[in-house]
Amino acid sequence: MSDQKSYGFTTTIVHNDRRKGIEHGSLHKPVHTSVAFGYADARQLASVFQGKEPGFRYGRQGNPTIAALEDKVNQMEQGVGTICFATGMGAIGAVFQALLRAGDHVVSSSFLFGNTNSLWQTTMAQGVGVSFVDATDVANVAAAITDQTRVVFVETIANPRTQVADLRRIGELCQARGILYVVDNTMTTPYLFRPKSVGAGLVVNALTKSIGGHGNALGGSVTDTGAYEWTRFPNIYENYKKAQPQQWGLAQLRAKALRDFGASLAPEAAHHIAVGAETLALRMERTSSNALALAQLLEGDERVAAVYYPGLASHPQHGTSSALFRAHGSLLSFELQDGIDCFDFLNRLTLAIPASNLGDTRTLIIPVAHTIFYEMGAERRASMGIAESLIRVSVGIEDEADLLEDFRCALAGS
Repeated sequence: MSDQKSYGFTTTIVHNDRRKGIEHGSLHKPVHTSVAFGYADARQLASVFQGKEPGFRYGRQGNPTIAALEDKVNQMEQGVGTICFATGMGAIGAVFQALLRAGDHVVSSSFLFGNTNSLWQTTMAQGVGVSFVDATDVANVAAAITDQTRVVFVETIANPRTQVADLRRIGELCQARGILYVVDNTMTTPYLFRPKSVGAGLVVNALTKSIGGHGNALGGSVTDTGAYEWTRFPNIYENYKKAQPQQWGLAQLRAKALRDFGASLAPEAAHHIAVGAETLALRMERTSSNALALAQLLEGDERVAAVYYPGLASHPQHGTSSALFRAHGSLLSFELQDGIDCFDFLNRLTLAIPASNLGDTRTLIIPVAHTIFYEMGAERRASMGIAESLIRVSVGIEDEADLLEDFRCALAGS
């Protein structure tokens, strides 16, 4: 497979391993389980450790199976380099563990995955200031920036209320101010959207979700898009400035978040994710189509009080989503009318499964306030627009007619 020819998204990902050659002619990169790597020449070992030539040092910082996945994700995001981590939260945590210091400031969207919100509380307790803003309007981000702001962090489509950040204009703001722009692309995936296109310097993906896509492996990644000038970032340690400036961020992330912090992806998980990633485009086309059909069904039912899905014309950021994304994704949420017990409704479903994951081949559904957002309390939930009756749906690849009939029957029993 020629490196010179330009291929489409799926062709590139399916054949990516073969571009660099695979042992014994295998079509998939094998699972390398060794945590140590020997060298016949001790000088070469030293050279690898000193970063003078490529090679593997120790399993905590990567191995051939993980490197193949990193290259695959990097191709998806069109980055200059990608690092994989044990989980999506490990990837998000790595950014702050490796790049922030006490006294720094972050501007974050207030519409966040519950665990990311919890991570911010921990970060604040360690001396980093965080301002939560409504990121659907760049003016709110601009108003929160201070001289100590090092990072602006947003999700593309917020989990679970599906607010869409003002991604392009936030990117322009960060570029003008020299601030690192970090975008969590999990809900859209690099098939529906590439944050590099709006100036994101770092892109986070929870590989556990749609990229792996089968609910059988945990993983996360951070991709450096090349859009940020690391010479503008004040927190790079001197020993990571030996490489070209474009590599400074990746070098510090790999050392501080993998070598020192140990949030390392297992090779078996990397293999599962890499194989799952080959069908990402096919699955996102199907799940996005199913999600739109389900959202339309729910919006037209009198027993449903509200539906949140960017593909609906009624969504406040429908125009933004339509302009930026190839499709509107597989995540939606809705509220039932007062007097309808959400648990009774969930128990009437036969295909949709009560479970907490996202991006699976199966449709998964969960009462948000009672589970994944329970710990943050009613006041914080209210500030994020999360009603006590909110139900989140991660739409799968089931046949559309079967999926719609499942929800139609469950609603009819309300």
